[in-house]
Amino acid sequence: MTETEYQLAKSIGFVIALGGALLLQTLRPHDRAGGSWRTNAVLWAGNAVLLGLVCGGCGCAVSLWARGEGIGLFNLASSPAWLSIIVTIIGLDFVSYWWHRANHRVALLWRLHQAHHSDRRHTVTTALRFHPGELLLALPVRLLAVTLLGAPVIGLIAFEVVFAFANLWEHGDIDLPASVEDGMGRVVITPALHRRHHSVEARLLDTNYGTIFSIWDRLFGSFGESHSSMQIETGLPALAEPIGPIDVLALPARGVFRGR
Repeated sequence: MTETEYQLAKSIGFVIALGGALLLQTLRPHDRAGGSWRTNAVLWAGNAVLLGLVCGGCGCAVSLWARGEGIGLFNLASSPAWLSIIVTIIGLDFVSYWWHRANHRVALLWRLHQAHHSDRRHTVTTALRFHPGELLLALPVRLLAVTLLGAPVIGLIAFEVVFAFANLWEHGDIDLPASVEDGMGRVVITPALHRRHHSVEARLLDTNYGTIFSIWDRLFGSFGESHSSMQIETGLPALAEPIGPIDVLALPARGVFRGR
């Protein structure tokens, strides 16, 4: 597979994931939040251009390089394709959990990550709201994990699609039946679990760091219960009103905002 084909597969997967998450938000709204979709769309477009110029299909390139050099778990021992796909998804989500947790614990990283938490409305497009500095710092972490795993390109594509849908739907203004939510929440992050993570309250903010699986939070003591029946105020306590793209980008220079 070429880097162009890799990028195309990722893009198609993202569009499908976005459409699915938006459909769920339309069919099962939680509080019918209007959202900051204009600001979030501008930030996403800018980040897409920047990352495309800086990295492009570098995930594919690193995977192919590691395979050629015989570096990484799956390049040292043969395994069926299905197993490498599953382990790649689990392994990269595990790395994502710890990176996300670091973004809350390390002051410099939090200065950047708080741009994501500055959205006063918790909707699907909140998943697109990131400071470019955070995304650039995350790149070497992700690529190192790909190298150590020896993750195959097909595994990377599978991870990118699953991760994209998980990220989009858990940010959704989505209400789930209690029985469905309880069952799903034992394994994966639901919108209600992640809504708690976006709370203005510090005790709720520092929980539920997972993106795909909730098992990491359960294993490492950061899990917090939450259900669609709960009303949670989201955003940063110092920002009472929605802010535009320029203000979001300037947040790291303004200081460190934590939950009240």
